[in-house]
Amino acid sequence: MLAALAVLAAATPGSASAAEPPPRLPTAQAAIVVDAVDGTVMFAKHPDEERAIASTTKLMTALLSLEEAKPTDVFTAPAYAAQPAESRINLREGERMTVQDLLEALLLESANDAAVDLAQGVAGSREAFVQQMNDRAGELGLDHTSYANPVGLDDPANYSSARDLATLARKLLRNRRFARIVDSPAATLESGSHVRVVENRNDLVASYPWVNGVKTGYTLNARNVLVGAGERGPRARVISVVLGEPTEAARDADTLSLLRWGLDRFKRVRVLARSRALARAEVKYRDERARLVPRRGVVVTVREGQHLDRRVNAPGELEGPLARGEAVGSVTVLVDGRRVRTVALVTEEAIPKAGTLHVLLSDLGVPLTVLIVLAILVAAVLALLRIRIRIRIAK
Repeated sequence: MLAALAVLAAATPGSASAAEPPPRLPTAQAAIVVDAVDGTVMFAKHPDEERAIASTTKLMTALLSLEEAKPTDVFTAPAYAAQPAESRINLREGERMTVQDLLEALLLESANDAAVDLAQGVAGSREAFVQQMNDRAGELGLDHTSYANPVGLDDPANYSSARDLATLARKLLRNRRFARIVDSPAATLESGSHVRVVENRNDLVASYPWVNGVKTGYTLNARNVLVGAGERGPRARVISVVLGEPTEAARDADTLSLLRWGLDRFKRVRVLARSRALARAEVKYRDERARLVPRRGVVVTVREGQHLDRRVNAPGELEGPLARGEAVGSVTVLVDGRRVRTVALVTEEAIPKAGTLHVLLSDLGVPLTVLIVLAILVAAVLALLRIRIRIRIAK
């Protein structure tokens, strides 16, 4: 088998798109947008600045709850003295609610009492849970993050950065349960003492079908915060973070600008076409070459600056009979060296079985084959003459 690697010029799509500058974001104190698939930073403003993060703290509360508890587990609510301005679902002390409902209250309504219930249910106490939060942050490499509570209340020891929040959101969005929750405009909580309906405080999810998360936050120190996410198809997915916005309107506008700009950096490129031969193989015993084509066409989504390659594995020689469309090799599509698709390489036309003459011509060469054929003909003529002579003698 022969292998060839081709680098496609289409790896840098659209010069007009490439020239578009990132959003200015004059009101955001820190911001970032990353490729949700591989984590590449596409744009950043003070990405490692440590700032108060308000209720986006609850992303770590959610991660530990998802990792340590089952959705059907039932937790008993502890006493929680909420301040008048705190978001909550008014859990009564001793009220029992499933982890799934608590997560929906946590992530949609941003309920502080749900956060405390999850923390105590997972770790036994708030203090033990906060220690787990910080331990997990260390494991994930969140070097500019510290937690002081599971809620996000202002505390000098409760902070993170735009980059760390994007990393955490990327980790969480791989979890289908989490992704479904944060992409929901509302949810009905059926456990607990009575049915409750909670609405997603991230209004962008309901307003824009392509926005699919993630979490809002606000405190006096943090101001307005939003971790966002958007997608166009399975490969064009981005995560944004804005910190320290003066108003909800500025928070939402800057998030939309970041998400749109990030998604515009992706283009769909046709890498394989069924009509285009990627290799040619010698046909054994025949003076011809067979065209080898992909079994199906392939279109992939790539981000500006990514390298799009294809690796062809094809035989140097084929021997018939082979039917049209018979797999004889493969072609692999790679984005930045990572395999994204492998397709069979097939014969474009049928290859018939070689006849005896073709085999002789191939193995012995034309001169020797001609001599052998002439010898056979002479032998046949002589044999025929002998038969005729015997017949005459017999008469």
